[in-house]
Amino acid sequence: MTASGSRPRPRASLARVVDDLGATLLELVHGDTSRSDDIGGVVIHDPVDAPVLPPRALVLGVGLEDPAAIAALLVELGRRDAAALVVRAPVPFTDEVRAAADTSRVALLGLSRGAPWAHLATMLRSVLAEGDLGGATPETLGGLPSGDLFAVANAISSLLDAPVTIEDRSSRVLAFSGRQDEADPSRVETILGRQVPERYSRILNERGVFRELHRSEQPIYMEAMPDVNEAITMARVAVAVRAGDEVLGSIWAAVPGPLSDERTAALRDAAQLVALHLLRVRAGADVERRVRADLVGSVLEGGSGARDALERLGLADTQLLVLGFTVADPGPVDRTDPSTAHERQRLGDAFAMHLSAVNPRSASALFDGVAYGLAAATGSREEAETRAMRIAHDFLGRIGGRLRPIVAIGPVATNLSDIVRARATTDRILRVLREGHGGRPVARLVDVQTESLLMELRDLTIARGEQLTGPLARLVAYDREHGGSLVETLQAWLDAFGDVTRASEALFVHPNTFRYRLRRVKEIGEVDLLDPAQRFALTLQLSLWPGRA
Repeated sequence: MTASGSRPRPRASLARVVDDLGATLLELVHGDTSRSDDIGGVVIHDPVDAPVLPPRALVLGVGLEDPAAIAALLVELGRRDAAALVVRAPVPFTDEVRAAADTSRVALLGLSRGAPWAHLATMLRSVLAEGDLGGATPETLGGLPSGDLFAVANAISSLLDAPVTIEDRSSRVLAFSGRQDEADPSRVETILGRQVPERYSRILNERGVFRELHRSEQPIYMEAMPDVNEAITMARVAVAVRAGDEVLGSIWAAVPGPLSDERTAALRDAAQLVALHLLRVRAGADVERRVRADLVGSVLEGGSGARDALERLGLADTQLLVLGFTVADPGPVDRTDPSTAHERQRLGDAFAMHLSAVNPRSASALFDGVAYGLAAATGSREEAETRAMRIAHDFLGRIGGRLRPIVAIGPVATNLSDIVRARATTDRILRVLREGHGGRPVARLVDVQTESLLMELRDLTIARGEQLTGPLARLVAYDREHGGSLVETLQAWLDAFGDVTRASEALFVHPNTFRYRLRRVKEIGEVDLLDPAQRFALTLQLSLWPGRA
């Protein structure tokens, strides 16, 4: 891997991917990487449910080991104009696989043993990201493409003659240079995991390395620690990356010994350049998020610009699903609180990343605490909704349920007016899920339609100022005046379908006591509980006036 400044580099070609991630994460097993076409996206192969592929897709063959299966997939990907297939090393490169790769003209890459697929997917998207929507030629900072942290890492590596990583404040690897194979086992483990392992971070914390790093504006030197499982056998030089008083991250170089004064000065100056690139990445992400939000918003609202927005998102002329993701607040939440807004944005970004990983033809944006997703749908309506349910459950399984996240699956839409109605349906489903009906975290309209209609009827009764009338009104008045429990008795009896034993157990009273109260319900309410129409009316009233009843 050579320094970016030595030759022009394509921004999103297969050669760029192999150049940036080779040696540490990926190896080229067979194929030609010289084509200049941009890679259209990263897709995870699903043998059960074939994904939609963008042009020149880079496909991750998770779990593929059988040579025959790999060969068959290569042929299929060739027909769909894919750029490359990645499988876990060691790759079973048989004559059959070689012939399939040659026929399909799809490059075959191997993922290093121990490297997680999720980290590879994230790293690939970092390499392929172009910043703002629209594909304009990027600006340059210090002679390097603006925001291209891999190019920056390679340039710093050339200045220091050492392998380099650029990390954020949480020790997550944002980019790395070539020559990482020259470093020690701890560095290789850091690259593979895209995060400094917790046991090493704890040691650095205990030795005050991070404290000194964040306090000093000069590079700091850290001796090798061969006593730590012989993993940190090379010294480190690190410098904090700052924007004013804010520490954005740090640069780490694995070195054989202390740097010369000239290289120390070069590293210090490089930190200022990295700060500009990190700010540009942050600004670019914000701009992209705003542009994408505007486009998704135009589609969901169905205005005059909706058709153009669909085309810019690459979602025109296809049936779409509208999904909604949010967090069901456990209590009163200040939506203006920065930490609350940040958490919602983080989860919204995670939802967008997950959706794009499983369906490249998708777009997502956050509006008023709800992340709406537009996803291309294939197959029948039922198949598309079932597939979306699996995607939603998988996503919630990854992020956990501490904040009670919920996902609504809207109906399939085939035109712009359908999309507007699907968004309204998604909001209806989310409202039901927020109130916890059924205790489910994911739902379609068919799952919650009755609850949704009852909520809308309740809204109507409130808007009209409707008052309780008839038997239920008389029971409520009696309970208030005498401290009784006749309404509670009626509710338990209806819930138990008239089974006195079950109803009395629910209220923890003797069956005879319950029968006495039920007789009082009939007398005070002047109601015939054997009449189905009266039972239905009481059940409906109890649903529409739950608090007042």
